[in-house]
Amino acid sequence: MGANASSSIDLTQDGLSNPLSKSKKLEDIPEACVALVLSYLNPPEICMMARINRAFHAASSADFIWESKLSSNYKYILEKLLGLSVTGMRKKDIFAKLSRSNSFDGGTKEIWIDRNNGGVCLAICSKGMRITGIDDRRYWNYISTDESRFQTVAYLQQMWWLEVDGDLEFQFPAGTYSLFFRLQLGRVTKRLGRRVCNSDHVHGWDIKPVQFQLTTSNSERAISRCYLDNVGTWIHHHVGDFVVEDPTIMTKIRFSLTQIDCTHTKGGLCVDSVLVCPISLAKVLTSFDSLIVTK
Repeated sequence: MGANASSSIDLTQDGLSNPLSKSKKLEDIPEACVALVLSYLNPPEICMMARINRAFHAASSADFIWESKLSSNYKYILEKLLGLSVTGMRKKDIFAKLSRSNSFDGGTKEIWIDRNNGGVCLAICSKGMRITGIDDRRYWNYISTDESRFQTVAYLQQMWWLEVDGDLEFQFPAGTYSLFFRLQLGRVTKRLGRRVCNSDHVHGWDIKPVQFQLTTSNSERAISRCYLDNVGTWIHHHVGDFVVEDPTIMTKIRFSLTQIDCTHTKGGLCVDSVLVCPISLAKVLTSFDSLIVTK
């Protein structure tokens, strides 16, 4: 019996009697299986998992993973807007390129995709819009600021007639989108490293509301009105939503900001940009602005 027990022990120590005795490591998982698991994660999670080991890092570069994260119009964005060729580019590199802000149309517009869900976002700066009286420095000025992604905003000193409008033609992926005007009352400067808002020119916004309007080539229309009172705080003012059903055709949108009641002057308004983004991101955006206002 003792001999039999001894023999059993030796077999176990040699790893012959227990096939599970060899420790399994993450490196032993087939790369294809790792890639399949990673495909169910969002991009930030994939990048985090890629740091585990070499096998995960190699698997995280699979094209089929990143193509599923890209917007359906990524070729249109790269080739038509940015003048780049997708030939030879890995899908991971395309995602990295598009998840950063990319300017087009003479630097007056920027486009990027959300890093979490690949949703397409666009921004149009004040110089990319038509502003009544912008060429007369008695009324409007362009001022430099690091609080804008475009580094410049249009500042209204005083005027009777406020009219800002613009348009955009773009091949949107199917979905529902929201459009916002990013505005602030007061002119912000830095003094001794501190943010200081000059509200000397702010007046006239509590008498009549401003009107926002949005129309699309699909005959959709949205109108909203509000009184401006956000002195020293940037706010994304929601203009309206629109739906894109056919991602293969161009969608044209027109937008405007007006306050054309000439019974009083108004001034002290900073116009930064117009933002278009998927409605899922819009909810996060408005929640963020609400937190800023209540602080």
